[in-house]
Amino acid sequence: MNDLYDRVDKALDEIRPYIHSHSGDVNIVDVSNEGVVKLQMVGTCHGCPMSMLTLRLGIERILMEKVEGITEVISLKPDEFDFGGTEDDDAAES
Repeated sequence: MNDLYDRVDKALDEIRPYIHSHSGDVNIVDVSNEGVVKLQMVGTCHGCPMSMLTLRLGIERILMEKVEGITEVISLKPDEFDFGGTEDDDAAES
């Protein structure tokens, strides 16, 4: 894991007790070298109408303040994951 990932994870640890108090959690999907953080809200947070508010006003704000180099925070739904299929998979979809 890279240093930026570790700093994001440490900052999220400060937020997680609040999220856990609502029976939810946030997982890091990816942290790019360009500072783009991809997260997944899980537990009761997944699908909750307030999760985007939590993400934008809480998680994103805190990550931008505490972790130098973060340029964007994106929340992914499970169906938005790109697992990097093989060429055969791509041909089958055509």
